This record gives sequence, structure tokens and C-alpha cells, in this order.
Amino acid sequence: MTQNGELFKKLVSHCKEYGFVFPSSEIYDGLSAVYDYGQYGVELKENIKRYWWKSMVQFHENIVGIDTAILMHSKVWQASGHVDAFNDPLIDNKDSKVRYKADQLIEDYIDKLYEKAEKEIEKAKKRFGDNFDEQLFRTTNEKVKKYLDEAAKISNRLTILLDNNDLAGLKALIEELKIVCPVSGTCNWTEVRQFNLMFKTQLGSTADDAMTIYLRPETAQGIYVNFLNILKTSRQKVPFGIAQIGKAFRNEIVARQFIFRMREFEQMEMQYFVRPGTEREWFEYWKEQRMQWHLSLGIPKEKYRWYEHKKLAHYANAAVDIEFEFPFGFKEIEGIHSRTDYDLKRHQEFSGKKMLYFDHDLQESYIPYVVETSAGLDRTLLAVLTNAYTEEILPDNSLRTVLKIPNFLAPIKVAILPLVKKDGMNEYALNIFNDIKKYYLCQYDEKDSIGRRYRRQDAIGTPYCITIDGQTMQDNTVTIRDRDSMLQDRVQVDNIVKYLNDKLNGL
Repeated sequence: MTQNGELFKKLVSHCKEYGFVFPSSEIYDGLSAVYDYGQYGVELKENIKRYWWKSMVQFHENIVGIDTAILMHSKVWQASGHVDAFNDPLIDNKDSKVRYKADQLIEDYIDKLYEKAEKEIEKAKKRFGDNFDEQLFRTTNEKVKKYLDEAAKISNRLTILLDNNDLAGLKALIEELKIVCPVSGTCNWTEVRQFNLMFKTQLGSTADDAMTIYLRPETAQGIYVNFLNILKTSRQKVPFGIAQIGKAFRNEIVARQFIFRMREFEQMEMQYFVRPGTEREWFEYWKEQRMQWHLSLGIPKEKYRWYEHKKLAHYANAAVDIEFEFPFGFKEIEGIHSRTDYDLKRHQEFSGKKMLYFDHDLQESYIPYVVETSAGLDRTLLAVLTNAYTEEILPDNSLRTVLKIPNFLAPIKVAILPLVKKDGMNEYALNIFNDIKKYYLCQYDEKDSIGRRYRRQDAIGTPYCITIDGQTMQDNTVTIRDRDSMLQDRVQVDNIVKYLNDKLNGL
């Protein structure tokens, strides 16, 4: 297993052991690609949601929030195109009985070619040092050129096959590239067929009058169908936005990589309605704003990169992804899309309701264009945990595992720890706990040695530990230990709240 693969395995294990994420229905052997958030995971998740909501709604006077239903009229998904076109090409390996996305198998093959090219470039960097000209090397080294040219050629062929919905061509390309099943190691593939990703259910009291509806595969459509309601009740003027955090559901063919790709997940979306002709300007604006938000999570800039879509959806005129470097590679964490007026026009067509905005400055009516920002909440949480997970060798050669989560996102802000459960220390500590919990989410812990309790708090990312010891009983001072440096300050009990306020400042 690679170093990154080992890191990811440790992170997944850590999340379960310390109450962040559990496999759903685990006592019944679980449910594939469905997870539950434990006591610390749910707090981290809520902190990320609050931070996003403040950044989007509270700090922008022209963006309002909404919370739309998971169940919507089936015509919504006909208008959006999901009923007819929300499909993935499906292929099975006959030997392993494992199911795959056909395009993903080919994309993984392309990624390996790029990885081979990057390894050659990294080796050359080390060999030539400061004199290395990377751009020249990429265009002149035969081995690198071969990898990059082959990757580009296959990528172009894949795009054409997908555009033409050529399922036979996809299988032929898989066979031509001799792509094997990762489980069986064979090329014994079935034919490729289409698979709709939406979950169906029935709405109605009896089978005879039941109506087929769907669990929403995205939250954006709930915003579009409420465009007129928001316009009438919020007194907003274009440009303005509607934000929403909510669950979405996709019956993924291949759901993997822990909480990165799940069948039930949460999105943090904002649809920004703008005057036609200004959408590219706002697209660039929101690209910058959203990248700055991710950087504000305390994650280094080099952990992110842009991916510009060369193949655009039929409704878009620009699209980029913000990708984060997970242990399994750079993957999308947020998309920013210029969706034109496609969505509102489609709902106008299918509903018969005019989706027009009257612009008093121009003295004319039009259907606004939309710039969308759509971030995965679960993926953002995984990025925060990935960046925070740290293993340190201490001076005594012991290993410390610590989650260096930014203070304002940490699930538990303060732990209250009596040194021993006697001499009145535990009663004193409980009094401090009952005072501090009015201001911050705290945890009281009196079990095991103080060292083991520090390690437990490090493992869940608690920024500060307050210890009540013998000196506390004499002069009303406590020690406050910093998670990252492990240094301690002696602080008067009356000054604890002020101390914490100064240290735990965030958005």
C-alpha cells in the first residue's frame, strides 16, 4: 500500500474509533456507501455549515437562504432533464461480479498515464535541481511526451464516445486498452448499458393512485422552482442569490473512498441570479470568492487546484471545479458553473409560469442568468480532517495522533480535566465546566491519567484543555494547555472566559 493509501486507511479508522463517522446500519453488516455521523462528526459538520451560511447569507445582504423539500413533483425532474439524461454508463466484470462506471475505468487509466508522466518530471527535478526547465522537459522528453500524448488522445476519444452516447464504443475502448478489473484482474466484461442515478419512490395512499416521484439528486432545482416566491417576498433586485444546504441522493454505480462519494450526501449551494451579459463577470467573481473561502479553512493553498471543464454541459457557458488533494489524489470539492438561463426557461416551459424579472434600470423584463456555486459538505469535512490528521513523535519517542482542526471548526472547544478525583478537585472542575459550557461546547473528563486524557482530546481536535490541580485549590489558578504546541499557561479562574475568547476567535 502507498504512503497516501496507508494515511487514508488510518484516517478512516480514526473517524470510527473516535466518534466522527460510522458505517450506517453496522450491526446489520452495514449499507454500502451510506454513513452516519457520530458525536464529534456531527459537531464538525454543523460548524462547517454555520461557517458557510455566515459567509454566504449573513455577510451578503443580497443573498437569502431557503430550505426546500427533498420530495418534489416529478415534473421538476422532467424539466431539469434528470428523468431522461441523468445516467451513467454501467459495466460489470463477469468474474468478480463487481459493477463499474465505464467512463470511470477509462478515466482511471488516463490518470495513471498522467501519474507516470509526473513521476518522470519529479525525478528530473531532483536530478537537475535549480537548472531544471519543466516546460521544456514536458515538450521534449520522449517518455513524458508519450504518456501525455496518449492521455490526451484517449481523453478526446472518451469525450466523443460520451457525447454520442456510444456504449459499444466505450466497451471497445476498454478492451483496446486492456483495462482489467481491479478485483479479478481479468478483462471479462459485460456490455455497457445506461443506469439512471435517481432513487424512485411512490407517493399515494394506494398502489392504484400512487405517483412516481424521486429523491432529489441535487438541491439546485428547489431553488429554481421557488425563484418567483423569493422574488415576491424578499424585495431583492438582480443581482441576488439564494442559498441552501440540504441532502441529495444518488444511486451511484460505484460509491467509494469513504464519505467522498456516497448515496446520501449534503450540498452547500448558492444560485446567483444576474443580468444576461454579465454572467462571465460574476462567474469570475464567485470563482475567487469560493477559493478564498476554502483557504480560510486553514488549509494550505498548494492543497487546492483549479480544473477547467473543456467539455461543458449543454446548459453551461463556463464551468470550473475546485479540487482538493485527498490521499487518493486531487478530486472535486466544489463546482462553479455559469448555467445561463436554461433552468428557469425549462421550468417556465413545463410549468406555464413566467419566470421573468422586471429590471427597473433597463425598463425591460428578462429571464435572469444563473451562476452556481455548489460545494460538497461531506467532501469539505473530509478535506478538513485530511489536512488536520497529524502523527507526531514526541521527545519520549511516543506517538501522538492529533487532529489540528482550526479552532472555530473544532467539535469540542474546551476540555475540563481535574488532575485527580479527590481533594475537592473534581467538584471545583465541575463548577468551571458548568460556567464555561454557557459559552463553548465543552467536555468534562476525570477518567484515567491526565496524560491519557490529553491524548484523547488531541485525537478529537480539542484546542484547549483546562486542568484543575493542587495549586488551583490554593490560589484559584488553572493550567490551560494548547493542543498544537502542548504549552501551558497559568490563568486565574476569573480570567478563563476572556482567555478563551481571545484564543477561540473565528468567524
